[in-house]
This record gives sequence, structure tokens and C-alpha cells, in this order.
Amino acid sequence: MIVERIWTGNAYRNYNYLIACPETGEALAIDPLDHEKCLTAAKVRGWQITQLLNTHEHQDHTGGNDAIVAATGAKVIAHHKAGGKIAGMDRGVKAGDVIKVGKTVELECLDTPGHTMCHICLRSHTEQPALFSGDTLFNAGAGNCHNGGNVDDMYTSFVDQLAKLPENTQVYPGHDYIENNLKFTLDREPDNNAAQALLPKVADHDPATSIVTTLAQEKQHNTFFRLASPSVIARLREKFPDLPENPDARLVFTRLRELRNSW
Repeated sequence: MIVERIWTGNAYRNYNYLIACPETGEALAIDPLDHEKCLTAAKVRGWQITQLLNTHEHQDHTGGNDAIVAATGAKVIAHHKAGGKIAGMDRGVKAGDVIKVGKTVELECLDTPGHTMCHICLRSHTEQPALFSGDTLFNAGAGNCHNGGNVDDMYTSFVDQLAKLPENTQVYPGHDYIENNLKFTLDREPDNNAAQALLPKVADHDPATSIVTTLAQEKQHNTFFRLASPSVIARLREKFPDLPENPDARLVFTRLRELRNSW
């Protein structure tokens, strides 16, 4: 499996992806908003985009669909309940469904509601596992739930699915928010050594060449995985004095997401 991460450079700080089979040159485009950059990258590499996956229905992820389909004839794949929200869907996928790319690439669909209720993440069946997490999991952060989402479902997606993936899983999110997210981590957990060490490395960085984190690293510096941290809970109680002495993880997650919404 070959992963081409494409930095759009737009105001929303989107990443687009091409996932290619090295034997056949067939490629899957993930959320190819910047269709020109995606088509150019495929041409340079000698790849043929045959499929297109939208992690969810928001325009900053689906806006390049028509141009990609017109140029390549790619089949559009999305959550099985997104048919009324994403025009021209050819295949609706559910949890456990597999998307095959060429002869060698298999990507398993995870049904990960939270940011929206029709959100798909993809995990690769490869020696070096990868997760294409859309707007569910960001580097050092979690997606918001403003536009058709639900924070309880986001919590469940994190705890019951993402946290259980192999520790060496590489994380490929839909946006570059790592610098701001690390600052939020340190606002919530000032003694987080991992975030302290990583922040200078990504400050004023070039997102096109930014680091790719692993799930193990995320569990060290991503506040939304650190729900039992005494420091996180203590700082949270300063904002929410009515927080129970031993708050459950769901409540901690919900309060953190509430703070992040206006941070």
C-alpha cells in the first residue's frame, strides 16, 4: 500500500489522500476536495483513480467529487446512510465492509459516528497499520459535533473502536490542527511531557511535510484519550466545580469537548 498525503493549503487546512496498489497502480481517493492536486498527484505517479471515498458528507470533504468522477469515472463510496446527503453514491458501506484497491490493498470500514452520524474511518490490513480518520480523530484532538453530530457517539467511537486499534497504527486525519490541538492539551494538562516535547517540532510547521503520529503517541498527547489523567480532571474541575470526585470517562470527554468548542 502506498499512501500519498496531499496538503490542500486551504483555509480549512484539509488533507486529501490517495491510496494506491503498487502492483496495478489503481488508487482510492479519500475526501479529494482539491481535485486538481489529487488528479495531478495521480498523473505524476502513474496511478489511475478508480474509487473515491468520502469519510462523511460535509462539503469540505465532498466538494471535489464531481470533478474527480468526471475525469476518472471513479466509483463514489460513503456511509450506507449517506445516500441522501452525498450525490452520486455508487456504494454504501457499513462497519466491517472491505474496500479493495487493486490486487494488494484492503481497507476495512469502521462506522464511527460523532462528528456526523454518517462517518466512516478506514483501517488498513497491512503490516504497518494505518487509520484514515476523517474528522473523527485528529492529531492531538477530536472532531467537533456541531453540524449533525453527537458527543456521546463520538466518545463511544473513541473508546470502543479507535482506542482498541494496534498501538503502532499511523493516524492520517482529514485536517491539520496539530499545533492548536497540542496547545489545548497543555491548557488542560500543563504537565503533559509528550505534548511539551512535540509542540516546538510542529510550531509554524509546513503541513505538507508534518509528522505522522501513531495511536500510541496519540494516547500520550491527545487529551481526548487521557480521560483518567489526574491533571486533566483537576483542571477540568476548575471550570466545572460540580464535577464528581471520580468522574466517569464519558463525562470527562464531554466536558473537554465542550471546552474545546470555544477554546
